[in-house]
Amino acid sequence: MMLPDYTGGCISNLVAAARGHATPGWLPRIVVGAPQIVILVLDGLGWQQLETRRHVAPTLASMTGGSITSVVPSTTATALTSITTGLPPAAHEVVGYRVKVSRDEVLNVLRWTTAAGDARQSVVPTEFQTRPVFGGEAVPVVTRAEFAETGFTLAHLAGVRINGWRSPSAIPVQVGALVGSGEKFVYAYYDGVDKVAHERGFGAYYDAELRTADRLVGDILDVLPPHAILLVTADHGQVEVGDAVLPLGDDLLGDTVGVSGEGRFRWLHARPGCRDRLAANAESAFGDVAWIRTVDELDDEGWFGGRLSSAGRARLGDVALIARHAVAFSDPADTGESTLRCRHGSVTPAEMLVPLLAATGRG
Repeated sequence: MMLPDYTGGCISNLVAAARGHATPGWLPRIVVGAPQIVILVLDGLGWQQLETRRHVAPTLASMTGGSITSVVPSTTATALTSITTGLPPAAHEVVGYRVKVSRDEVLNVLRWTTAAGDARQSVVPTEFQTRPVFGGEAVPVVTRAEFAETGFTLAHLAGVRINGWRSPSAIPVQVGALVGSGEKFVYAYYDGVDKVAHERGFGAYYDAELRTADRLVGDILDVLPPHAILLVTADHGQVEVGDAVLPLGDDLLGDTVGVSGEGRFRWLHARPGCRDRLAANAESAFGDVAWIRTVDELDDEGWFGGRLSSAGRARLGDVALIARHAVAFSDPADTGESTLRCRHGSVTPAEMLVPLLAATGRG
């Protein structure tokens, strides 16, 4: 088990440190005082996966730095919001991939949908996540063009200036143009590594995608002037689960009114009066492959980086199944997860550790 370093080297503290609000020891020294900084988030690139493939990614391997931690859960919706707001999940309250938004509804945060469909009207993104992004500054953000009007973008990137790309080859062009125009801070996002890991697992496809991501990093460095710094990080790592998806038995489902979260951080929502029995049965069924915690235990132990508000608590279940082996837990209402090869969300080092690597521009 590896919990986030919320007071130190954690993605929630990265933007503030990079922009000079602090100079912690975990920040690569070449970043300190840099007049222009670009942060590139390579979705899904875990530190452990990169370390075992340094030969595949020579540009990343040549950069200075090390690893920092993600947040809990180690999932894109929560982690990206922590990067952009500079806050732990307890503060920004985007506390998972699938979260409860009413008595009978679960919101898929990345798609911003419920069982009824598009939820941008019923769950207003800027009311769901109210904390300022990048300190309230209209930072330029280079991300997929199709993400511009999604609910999740409106929640975790409210008020930014979107510079949309439709092909990854456009990322260095747009970053270079923004830095060339004098922008002091640019945030860029690429999701290829995560998508390939989910679909194909680790192997030849993953290595090929990592080579592509490494070339992207090199292309960005080529367009940056020598005084500019590129910082590369990620939102989470990955664990290859394959077909090891464990069904929730009738003894558990019989005591629940619903399921949320994701495969490696699965929430069970207890029927009234059934929480203790649900927790005991979960421990009996899955204690050998998962950490079983009630929401109160997680809150008391500081997993979310502070005390949960009543609103944040209401978005979560009562008992969590947090995978510690290479398994996932099914959700009958989210069959789309069933085909994923690699997954994340839990607190193993493979999921929690992400790179923080820096280099000067060479353009």
